[in-house]
Amino acid sequence: MAARRPLVVGNWKMHKGVAETAAFLEALLQADVPGSVEVVVCPPFTSLPHAAMLLTGSAVGLGAQNVHWEDHGAFTGEVAAPMLLELGVRWAIVGHSERRALFGETDDTVVRRAARAQAAGLDVILCIGETLAEREAGATLAVLERQIRGIGALDPAHLVLAYEPVWAIGTGRNATTEQAQEAHAELRRRLAGTFGAGPAQRLRILYGGSLKPANARELLAQADVDGGLIGGASLDVDSFCAIMRDAAESAAGVDS
Repeated sequence: MAARRPLVVGNWKMHKGVAETAAFLEALLQADVPGSVEVVVCPPFTSLPHAAMLLTGSAVGLGAQNVHWEDHGAFTGEVAAPMLLELGVRWAIVGHSERRALFGETDDTVVRRAARAQAAGLDVILCIGETLAEREAGATLAVLERQIRGIGALDPAHLVLAYEPVWAIGTGRNATTEQAQEAHAELRRRLAGTFGAGPAQRLRILYGGSLKPANARELLAQADVDGGLIGGASLDVDSFCAIMRDAAESAAGVDS
């Protein structure tokens, strides 16, 4: 089976207005982005229209940081999938740990968002991961199992999982390569039970626990780590590109 193409996604969170987005993307488009790596950026909603204009015709994909499970209605502050498609968005993140912890997302609402996004034609990056208390209680695999329980209704061909060990995000603590690989391999094994062995092998699983140039090479070299969902390190063009190069080198090592 062909190797999975690495995917590197920049989640800018609540950073970069229109002018900063333009400056970043202009620099990114002038950089040497490896063709073997798929690259997606996810700016704030207000920067999406300008980002879409700048990225037209480029190899860099555009994603949104959230999407609602309805196409319209009385949902103040939410954005529907058709609205995103109209802008030129092709990806959507759902279930990020910050959405779960700060805004009450549940496993059910995450899957509902993902299903509606896919039905509208968006590819979905669905985030899962355990807290520090859950890891210390030995509940990591049980938590991951719970969080993916409802995804059988989704299309695996348009789904990416992002494993976020919440305890390793912005805390100064890092997951070891062994911890990351163990979680990713176990997720793939369980995905095989949901989707079948072939789709599970093709489905990409990203690492999202404070991936940065200092740890990217080791993490991306793991057999079941297919790229990264990157927060802080994606806000700087040089660090973002460094991670892309590490992803390309890891993929070349797998292929050789």
